[in-house]
Amino acid sequence: MRDELGSAVVHGVLPPGHRESIDGFVGRTGASRSIVREAVRVLVGCGLLAAQRRTGLTVQQSAAWDVTDPLVIGWQLAGPHREQVLAELRALRRAVEPAAAAAAAARAPDATSREGLEALLAAADRLAAAAGPGGPAAFLQADRALHRSVLTLSGNAVFVRLGRVVTRALDERADIRPDVHDVALHGRLARAIADADAVTAEATMTEIIDRT
Repeated sequence: MRDELGSAVVHGVLPPGHRESIDGFVGRTGASRSIVREAVRVLVGCGLLAAQRRTGLTVQQSAAWDVTDPLVIGWQLAGPHREQVLAELRALRRAVEPAAAAAAAARAPDATSREGLEALLAAADRLAAAAGPGGPAAFLQADRALHRSVLTLSGNAVFVRLGRVVTRALDERADIRPDVHDVALHGRLARAIADADAVTAEATMTEIIDRT
């Protein structure tokens, strides 16, 4: 129900300016009022709908959408502009993750980073162990954990917040068998950060992103 309405807005089935009531969505979807209300709450939170007392619910222009929300990203990826969305995600990652890797390496000598570094290295080990055939789910889980660890270790709250975008982008590679070189790059990245080698960490993260 939530995905049905979200997709309808993102794909233009419900165009900007379209007005609807809760009862109208109930009639459109056949879902119960409680389910529709919850879906509408989520869509308002994503910026796809605006709720006003007298006008009801109004579909918003794309400029109002929270394009960093994983739900919105997913609805966009399922539409006709998938390649453009993927390119935008890659551009964001290229702007953020190499800088986060360099910052994480710079902070590595700090004692407060010790636990995070252990988590990073453990994720790299799990990623390498899951790289063989039959382990795509475990590989994706380790890959997500590794990239989240880098963002957390950067100490930058904005980078950490963008982790949900990075995670959603990585999900698109869930069915792709990892390349041996890509696995090695992730290990090199983790070691560079642990060794406080900001230059290598930044360059390695850039290569990882460019290869995806």
